[in-house]
This record gives sequence, structure tokens and C-alpha cells, in this order.
Amino acid sequence: MLALRILLSVGLLLICLQWMVSRPSAAAQDGDAPARKVVADYSKIVRPLEIAANRAWWDANITGKDEDYKRKEEAQNKIDAVLSDKAAFAEIKFVKEAGIDNPIVRRAVDVIYLIYLEKQLEPELLKKMTALGNSIEKKFSTFRAKVDGKELTDGEVRDVLKKSTLSAKRKQVWEASKEVGKVVEKELRELVGLRNEAAKKLGFKNFHAMQLFLNEQNGDALIKLFDELDELTREPFKQAKAEMDAILARNCNVTVDELRPWHYHDPFFQEAPGVFKTDLDKIFATADIVRLCRDFYRGIGLPIDLVIERSNNDFAPRKGKNPHAFCTDITRDGTDVRVLANIVPNEYWMSTMLHEFGHAVYSSINIPEKLPYVLRTDSHILATEGVAMLFERLSKRRGWLEKMGVEVADPKAFDATASKMMRNKLLVFSRWCQVMLRFEKGMYENPDQDLNKLWWDQVERYQLLRRPEGRNAPDYGSKIHIIVAPVYYHNYMMGEMFASQVHHAIARDVYGGAQPDGVVYVGNKKVGAFMQKRVFDPGRTLSWNQLTRHATGADLTPAAFAKDFRSQ
Repeated sequence: MLALRILLSVGLLLICLQWMVSRPSAAAQDGDAPARKVVADYSKIVRPLEIAANRAWWDANITGKDEDYKRKEEAQNKIDAVLSDKAAFAEIKFVKEAGIDNPIVRRAVDVIYLIYLEKQLEPELLKKMTALGNSIEKKFSTFRAKVDGKELTDGEVRDVLKKSTLSAKRKQVWEASKEVGKVVEKELRELVGLRNEAAKKLGFKNFHAMQLFLNEQNGDALIKLFDELDELTREPFKQAKAEMDAILARNCNVTVDELRPWHYHDPFFQEAPGVFKTDLDKIFATADIVRLCRDFYRGIGLPIDLVIERSNNDFAPRKGKNPHAFCTDITRDGTDVRVLANIVPNEYWMSTMLHEFGHAVYSSINIPEKLPYVLRTDSHILATEGVAMLFERLSKRRGWLEKMGVEVADPKAFDATASKMMRNKLLVFSRWCQVMLRFEKGMYENPDQDLNKLWWDQVERYQLLRRPEGRNAPDYGSKIHIIVAPVYYHNYMMGEMFASQVHHAIARDVYGGAQPDGVVYVGNKKVGAFMQKRVFDPGRTLSWNQLTRHATGADLTPAAFAKDFRSQ
């Protein structure tokens, strides 16, 4: 009995010691209390304002009405007023620099610091930038190309560029689509100046440098990464473009030397022209694209039913509605994620909807609710773009289509076409992203230069397109991302790299080392479990480079991306 008492006493002592070691000290708890308060206050104050702004932004893009854009602007001004509070920022900075023991709380404070830092400006400057950005965005949202007095939707512009064999008509429609650049040029130049002014007030060389810092990216490392990508893609792109150019020239009855930007199948040559024998669009002519997406994501254990419901299943184009596509997490609590789209039954929109619903599954729907509000989101914009791109590629996989019940009439012809389209898609997009990165960097470094020339210099160098003779128009201004998502586009390309690395990791870890180009995910809930554990669960607790290592076991490089376009 005595021995038993001794054993019980020793056991109790060990339990107490283990509890004392594992339990944070009172000092540590007290030390983290101010940091926890910063995180709680941010959620309490900023979250309702962001929800109101998200709803206003959604309504504005759905209706195109002046009153909705006004409400959107007012909602953003309220957020800016909170985030520009210098006393609050000073407290956050003090707490951050004092040191925080809890890693989740530390990360949350670091993120909040970056969010506040951008807004440490005079209220009038913030309001002016918001008003200008809002005005330009509204003009983009409601702009329609006009040809012979008739308004064309974005889809109709693309349809002409994909199908017409008449160079004169193609040129007319292409130029009409670029007219929005003239509409917004004056305000855009003013906005660039204001953004640079804001950045310099905060101690940065220019707005481009500031945005990279706020997004936890290093400018020199970024250019080095894109230089490496340039080396890997230059010759393969040149060869692929030569093949596409020969077909485009023949289709339009011109020589290759006579090809100009309007001979390609989208206004920016950011997508690979569909020039090969099999028309992938025919496969989707009668397809229910939303149903295919719903069934696919259900099958891998990442259902999107609630997203479709919250979007009111409203995916058709109409007047006043933003003509593009996007996904937004309204409340960041898993209950209100929406997708805006303008579906036409073709391969482009099949790919686009897989993309946008990919954003949806990498949202608060699948990010743990235990995380603080500020961290209950994607790790980084490149990570959510990467997930979306991972899934959008499936629309060109015959294995995916057949397993999803979509009939492929001529499998051999489809494989030959889809393989080239996938290779060309990756190559074409990589070169387009080079243009956007280098142009925006140059524009913010020297906004007084001839921006039209800067734009076409990049287009000619990286996309190998010939600028139209005698044209001197602000074509750079026709790309909406320069206004509404500045210094963002390089993240799309980094997202493609991330998508390739994650796909190769899935092939290795879920499919036992299978060849990546044969892996299509359909019906495999282990794919959803992989994405949940390796990509979604961390939320924003990890930076983008930490998440890449967590998900794939390696730093982000173009290596897997290069394997993907070479394997096609």
C-alpha cells in the first residue's frame, strides 16, 4: 500500500510538472494579452466594415448602378478611416516590436500591421484615391465596345476574334475593345501619381515597391524568378508561336509578317488561340457548366453547393453586370462565398468556372473557423490563384471529361489538340505575365515616360507581337487589373508555378508517384483531403513561401511548371 501511495504521488508530481512546463507562464500570458487585444479589436471593428464593403462591391458589379458604386465608395472610405488611425497604428507597431510568444497571435499582428501600414496617410488622399479608382472601375464595368453603332459584350468581342477570317473586321472589333483605354487614361494617370505620392509618404521608392513589401515579396528576388522563367520559356514559346502564327495567317489569308494583335483570339494575346483541328468549344455547346463544376467538387470532397446558392445561380450575362468573372468571400465565416460569371457554353467558360469555384473552395468554407478573422483567408493571392489554376486546367483533359460524363467524339483528335492547347496556354500566359510585371514596374518607377511606348516595347519583347503601325493609344489602360488590382498580375504567374508544384505533389503523395499528366482527380476524396490539410488548413498563418514548402516540400520555382509545358 505504501509503495502504491509513493507511485501515485510520483505520478501526480510528474503530471503537475508536465502541466507547468506545457502551460504558458503568467508572464507570457500577460505579455501576449496586448497582442490578443489587437487581434480581437481588429475583428470587432474591421470585420463588419469589410462585410458591408464586400456586399456593396458585389451589388455594384451586379447592377452597374451609380448608387451602388457610391455605396461601395462610402464603405471603402469607412474602412480607410479606421485603418488610417495613427494612434491605433502606433499601438500595433509597439505590440509587434515588443515580441509575442504565441505564433498564431504573432502572425495575426504581423498581418494587421501590414494592413494598417498602407493606410497611414492623410484621409483626403485616401478618399481621393478611392474615388478615382471607383470612377475608373465603374467605367470599365459599364463599357461596351461599339462597332457600327452596335454595342458588343466582352463575349461577342471574343467570338469575333475567335471566328472571323476578315482582317478588317477583326481590327475594327479589336480597336473598339481598346477604346476603354482612352476613356480612363486621364484618371488612370492621375491615380498612378496619387499611388506613388502615397507610397513615398510611407517611405517607399514608389507604389510598385510598396505593394511588393505589403505582400511580403522581395522585388529583386521576384525579377530573378521571372528572369529564370524567361530563360525557360523563351525558345519553347517562340517555336509554339511560329506554329500558331502559320495557322492564324492561313485562316485570315495574310502572310505571317502581316499578322497583328487583332489576329489572335483575345484582345491581349494572354490566351492560346484555338487554331487546331478539334474545336474544344463544341464539346461544351450543350453542357451544363455549373452542374459539371458542382459534381466535380462534390466528388473530391470539396462541395460548392452553398456557393452556387449564395450566388443565386445567376451566371448569365446581362446589361450593367460586370462582364468578367470573380469570386468573393463576403463574410469570411464560411456562410457567404459568391461567384460572379457570364457563362457562355464553351471551353473558355468551363475553364473559367473551374477556376472561380477553385477560389471558392480555398476560402473560409474550408479554412478552420478557430483561426482569427484576419487569418481565416488564403495564405496569399498567389496561393489562391494557384489553387484556381490547378483546377481550371482540367477542362482540357480528356480523362477528366470522360470521367465527368462528357462525350468526346474523337478522342485521338481531342488529345492532339488539347495537349497543344495546354502547352500553348502555359507558354502564352507566362509571356503575357512578363509584360504585365515589367510594364507596371516601369510605369510606377517613371510615370512621366511615354507609357504607350513602354507598353508596346514589352509586348514586342515578351509576346513577339508587332505593334500596329502608327498607333499611339493608351492600350495599357484597357487592362482592368492595372486599375483595380495593381501590382497583382505577377501573382497569377507565381500561381501557375504553385499549381504545377502542388499537382506534382498530389501525383507523388496521393497517386503513388503516377505521371502528373495522367492525374485528373475525379471522384477521389483523397485529393480534397490533401488540399484541406496541405493548403487550406493553415489559412494565413503561413506566408506564401512557407505554405509552398508545407504543401509541396520545396520552395517555389519554375521547374514543375517547365515540366508541365514540356510534357504536352
